[in-house]
Amino acid sequence: MRVVITGATGNVGTSLLAALASEPAVESIVAIARRPARFADPRVEALAADVATAALEPLLAGADALVHLAWLIQPSRDERATRAVNVEGTRRVLGAAAHAGVGVVVYASSVGAYSPGPKDRRVDESWPTDGIASLFYAHHKAEVERMLDRFERDRPEVRVVRLRPGLIFKREAATGIRRLFAGPLLPSALVRRELIPAVPDMPRLRFQAVHSLDVGEAYRLALVNPAARGAFNVAAEPVLDPRVLADALGARRVPLRAGLLRAAADVTWRLRLQPSPPGWIDLALAVPLMETTRAREVLGWEPRRSSVQALLELLDGLRDGADFPTPPLASATTAPLRTGELRTRVGAAT
Repeated sequence: MRVVITGATGNVGTSLLAALASEPAVESIVAIARRPARFADPRVEALAADVATAALEPLLAGADALVHLAWLIQPSRDERATRAVNVEGTRRVLGAAAHAGVGVVVYASSVGAYSPGPKDRRVDESWPTDGIASLFYAHHKAEVERMLDRFERDRPEVRVVRLRPGLIFKREAATGIRRLFAGPLLPSALVRRELIPAVPDMPRLRFQAVHSLDVGEAYRLALVNPAARGAFNVAAEPVLDPRVLADALGARRVPLRAGLLRAAADVTWRLRLQPSPPGWIDLALAVPLMETTRAREVLGWEPRRSSVQALLELLDGLRDGADFPTPPLASATTAPLRTGELRTRVGAAT
């Protein structure tokens, strides 16, 4: 099998490459990213290309399968830039895959594609995917879901898989995640469990997470399992709620109104103190809890790490400035003293 991976150098892409390292069904891999990277696996051919502008058909020639991970979260202040990659870039990738006769397409959807839903029970993959109104990340995920609906209808011979994971953490992604969501003003030395005295206690603060390496394994299974079609929720246990978070961090729970948390996120975003718009708070409080039975029964997927392990690993990585030697995750991308982040005007550029 010849596999093409877009967004191969990011959090999930590097974990997928790790999962494929011992996969005998995969004979060659084309790893596409905007910035070049080196990989030890001799089967991997690394290519620099932007899905929004590059000629994609030659890159997909001879491919048996495509894993489409390329996605922009930043710049959070310029939807045209993110839409060019997330929506129009995906449209171009799917068109190139169709032209090249690729037989398997695996797409990185997200819990963020889901419409608002319950926090007291879990929903399966049939829950509506209309996104969250206040966050264009969610708009884009929902729009691509509709795009894939049409692609599946028009090309029933192509096996299409959509993975919808919760929050994805690993230690090596800490530098990249901090740059995307916290910004240059967060002192790494203060990100210590013992220095987090309290967690907000809100009824709808219940969300799911999963370790990036376990997500990489889910993608591997989706690639090599011919029975895998459609959508799969991917998340580890337990659900992260105020009680679980307080226990994991040795912190106390402090009641907090959701409106106050959102207002704080809005003010700090507008003042360019951090790069994440308040819609991310809306998403965390709105998206439903996901049932993962289908991933376990059809893919045979089982996470090896708990959601708490994944979260604590990320926090330790943030404290230590952990990174990975690919441009989106490497500390060199950030530059010394985080000047690279400051040059982006905190969420104004990639």
